[in-house]
Amino acid sequence: MATARTAIVNRDTNETKIKLSLSLDGGVLPESSDAEVENKSEKSHASQASASQSISVDTGIGFLDHMLHALAKHSGWSLKLVTRGDLHIDDHHTAEDTFLALGLAVKQALGANVGLARFGYAYAPLDEALSRAVVDVSNRPYCVVDLGLRREKIGDLSTEMIPHCLQSFSQTAGLTMHVDCLRGDNDHHRAESAFKALAQSLRMAMTRVKGKEGEVMSTKGVL
Repeated sequence: MATARTAIVNRDTNETKIKLSLSLDGGVLPESSDAEVENKSEKSHASQASASQSISVDTGIGFLDHMLHALAKHSGWSLKLVTRGDLHIDDHHTAEDTFLALGLAVKQALGANVGLARFGYAYAPLDEALSRAVVDVSNRPYCVVDLGLRREKIGDLSTEMIPHCLQSFSQTAGLTMHVDCLRGDNDHHRAESAFKALAQSLRMAMTRVKGKEGEVMSTKGVL
């Protein structure tokens, strides 16, 4: 039986408090022994349970929750995430720290990066918008994002934070990521199609390849 790829991250700073449980292959989430961060609502709008996944996201920023929900759903993850940040200042610390914590959880869950497909790519449409994402589980953090967003905000999330969040995620997860929106008129559609494309590419890259158990997909022999 394959080892469960799970992680628990508790990240506590003067700016944010984050509790996160992740399972890369869906299913049951690991239980944290630490006390939960206060959840302001009994049922988050970004919650969904099915036979294969359990997702609950609450950062205090509605559109950020929506993007994380889409990322988890289409990556095949189970994810429980609660962030409490200094939103009385702005959205920066909450959004950035959430993605730093998520990237750290992904890196911990992946472990030694052996037996993986390593590379992933995907296109995802949302109505008139079309995005492309290409991922390398390389342990070489690098992120190029071009979404062409024009609005200052989508909901309560600053659009400038969207590429920054992806860069933060790439940094702590150890991923090379190229995420581009190729066309689209609506910024909500442009952003959401990008997250869905990223999710599908992550799912492909992190797939365990039968017969390659314990092997490193690199000519160097190490990632």
